[in-house]
Amino acid sequence: MTSKFLKQGWRKERSSNSLPEVFSSVNVPKNAGFWRKLLAFAGPGLMVAVGYMDPGNWATDIAGGAQFGYTLLSVILISNLFAIILQHLSLKLGIVAERDLAQACKDHFNPTTNFILWIFCEIAIAACDLAEVIGSAIALNLLFGIPLTWGVAITIVDVFLILFLQAKGFRVIESIVAGLIVVIFGCFAYEIILSKPDIFPILAGIVPQKEIITNPGMLYIGIGILGATVMPHNLYLHSSIVQTRNYERTPAGKKEAIKFATIDSSVALFLAFFINAAILIVAAATFHMTGNKDVADIHDAHKMLTPILGTTFASIFFAVALLASGQNSTLTGTLAGQIVMEGFLNIRLKPWLRRLITRLIAVIPALIVTILYGEKGTTDLLVLSQVILSMQLSFAVIPLVMFTGSKLKMGEFVNKLWLKILVWVIAGIILILNLYLLFQTFFPSN
Repeated sequence: MTSKFLKQGWRKERSSNSLPEVFSSVNVPKNAGFWRKLLAFAGPGLMVAVGYMDPGNWATDIAGGAQFGYTLLSVILISNLFAIILQHLSLKLGIVAERDLAQACKDHFNPTTNFILWIFCEIAIAACDLAEVIGSAIALNLLFGIPLTWGVAITIVDVFLILFLQAKGFRVIESIVAGLIVVIFGCFAYEIILSKPDIFPILAGIVPQKEIITNPGMLYIGIGILGATVMPHNLYLHSSIVQTRNYERTPAGKKEAIKFATIDSSVALFLAFFINAAILIVAAATFHMTGNKDVADIHDAHKMLTPILGTTFASIFFAVALLASGQNSTLTGTLAGQIVMEGFLNIRLKPWLRRLITRLIAVIPALIVTILYGEKGTTDLLVLSQVILSMQLSFAVIPLVMFTGSKLKMGEFVNKLWLKILVWVIAGIILILNLYLLFQTFFPSN
C-alpha cells in the first residue's frame, strides 16, 4: 500500500540517492536487541544537535542570561521542543520517501520556486558558516591571542581537515562530532559548578512568564533565541543523513527506523538544550546576579568570567567550548551544502571545491569586517548571521510540514491529525516571530 501511494505522490522516480557516497553505508543488525539497534541508529541526531549550539546561539543566550537572569530558560525549552518535533518530521520524510527535503522540493515545486528556495538555503548555509568562522576566530583569539584577522584566515585550513575525515567514512565524522559535543558539555558542566547557581530560580525560569511578552527587551531576545535555535539547513541535513543507515526499505523496516532515529534525535536535542541552558545559566549566575547586566557578547563574557569566578580556568574552558562549537558547525555545514546543491540542482561538485566555495563566501565578509571594524564588527556580523537564518527558516519548515502531511507522499506514515495541527501552529508561530524579529532588526523602536 505504501509504495502505491508513494508512486502516486511524487512526480518522478528518484534519479539518485541522497549523499550517494555514504547512502545505506552504516550497518543495522537485523536480529539484535533494542540497545544494539539504537546504537546503530545513533549519530545523525548529534550531528543535527550541533546546529542548536553553534556560536550564533551563544550571543543570544549570554545576553538573555546577563540581562534577565533565568527568565528566558522557558524560551530555550520551548524552542527545543519545537526543534524535536520538526526534526522528527525531517527524519520521517527521509526514511519514508527516501528523498531528502531538497529532492522533495525539486519534485514538488516548479523550477522558479526551487531556484528561489535553493538560493535562500545557500544564503542560510553561508550565514551559518559565517557564524562558525567568527566563533572559531574569536576562540583562537581568546585562547592564543591570535588576531581576529589571522583567526579568520586560519579557518580556511579546516577545508582540508574535513575532506580528510570524510574519506574515512561517515561513522568517523559522527564520532568526532560526538567527541566535540562531550567537550562542550564538560566545559559547561564545569562552568555551572563554578558559578554556583541557585536551583529554585532555575526551576522557576523553566516555567513561561507573562513578562516575556510584555517586556519589549525580553521579547526581542526571546525571539532571537527561538530564531537562532531551529536551523533551516538542519531540516535538509537530517532528512538525508538518516538514510546512511542500512535498514530494510519495507513498511516494517521504515517504521522501526523512524522509531530509533526519533529516539536518537530527541536525546541529542535534549543534550543541546542542556548546553544552551547552561550558557544562559552561567551568564545569569555570573553576570546578572553580580549586577553586570550589560554583558552582551562573547568577548565581554570571556573577560569577566575570571575576575568574577576567581579562576582563569573559567575563561579557558569557555573559549575551548566555543572552539569546539565552531569546529562542529563546519562538519555539518559542509554536508548540508552538498545536500541542497545536489538535491535542488542535481549538480555534483567535487567535495573540496564545494567546501572551498562555501568557506570563501563566509571568510571574505568576515575578513573585511574584522579588518575595518575589529571586535565590535565581528559581534554585529554574528548577530546578522542569525537574522539571515531566521529569514530562511520558514522556507524550509513550510514545505516540510506540507510533504509530511500529504497522504499521497507519505502513505500510511502521514502525520496524524493532531500532529498536523500542532506542526502548522509551530510553523505559524515561527513565521510570525521571525517576521517580528526582522522588523525590529531593521526598524528598531529606539
